[in-house]
Amino acid sequence: MSRSTEELVALARAWLAAFNARDLEGLLALYAADAVHASPKLRVRDPSSNGEIRGVSALRAWWKDAMDRLPDLRYEAKHLTAMGDRVFMEYLRTNPGESPYMVAEVLVAGPDGKIRASHVYHG
Repeated sequence: MSRSTEELVALARAWLAAFNARDLEGLLALYAADAVHASPKLRVRDPSSNGEIRGVSALRAWWKDAMDRLPDLRYEAKHLTAMGDRVFMEYLRTNPGESPYMVAEVLVAGPDGKIRASHVYHG
């Protein structure tokens, strides 16, 4: 089912706000129970994952670890573009002591408006 551009952009803004506020439960509430998340960072931290995790409990463990290890990590939205069931986010990743870099992430919304898949892309 296609969602409105406004709904999808609001989902992306809610995702960024929850992450930056370290609101783990708020972030997880945006996801479907069986959501899939793919990221190059997953592949680096856990090669056996093949860069992918599935389900809210795996997402909870992933983001809790990131939030605990990197308490000052922030994402600054640069571009949000939406169509159909997808919102494309381009954001600047900043963390003290590291060079900032741009990240592209796609959130795929299900019929209920929850994220059913997310895919991260960066160099």
